[in-house]
Amino acid sequence: MAETTGGFVDRDEVARFDAMAATWWDESGPMRVLHRFNPVRVGYIRDALCRHHGRDPDVPFALDGLTICDVGCGGGVLSEPLARLGATVTGLDPAEKNLAVARAHAEAAGVPVDYRGQTIEQVVAAGETFDVVLIMEVVEHVSDMPAFVRSACAAVKPGGLLFAATINRTMRSFALAIVGAEYVLGWLPKGTHDWEKFVKPDELSSAIRSGGLDVTDTTGVVYNPLNDGWRASRDTAVNYMLSAARPI
Repeated sequence: MAETTGGFVDRDEVARFDAMAATWWDESGPMRVLHRFNPVRVGYIRDALCRHHGRDPDVPFALDGLTICDVGCGGGVLSEPLARLGATVTGLDPAEKNLAVARAHAEAAGVPVDYRGQTIEQVVAAGETFDVVLIMEVVEHVSDMPAFVRSACAAVKPGGLLFAATINRTMRSFALAIVGAEYVLGWLPKGTHDWEKFVKPDELSSAIRSGGLDVTDTTGVVYNPLNDGWRASRDTAVNYMLSAARPI
């Protein structure tokens, strides 16, 4: 069993991402795929929140007044654009080098984000809750996925939303997300992912329901080599996102 830094954080995973901290904002480096994927994530979150709150997604500050907790925020690649949309964003990450990069980039860009070296369990223990909790590209890196997800759900206010993104555990995901992305194309450093820790949609949905939320949507995300971009799809065999709501 992997050692942890406390809670459900896997120490080996933290060390791996800490070692890549300086590359978070290099769009041609190890985080290149994440940067190409990011517009799909931001659009999915923005549009779902605007539907939920009856807002126009095309206005400049569509998320004004909403509090968002980005769990496993890394260098802030997702936190910053959501803050630019008007949300009050808190980013959590156990890797101090990641946080240093995130803080420096946000300060240079003039984007207010509250970055903390805390776990979601610590935030929940302090009684803090948010309109939105994000667990994007993180559930496949924790030591106990169901327990971690329940902690994230506990941080969602009544009437609030949870968003998750991860990789399905299928033979296609092994071929594309590990063999293809890490060994053939070199998109990601070798060892970035462990196929056995990939999460099937029904497993993630079950953990979310046990946390008291209702899954409202599941959407696949697929890569288009023609434009080197990502788009939403019905195909959840490899990458997928979902949203869930806590009843009022």
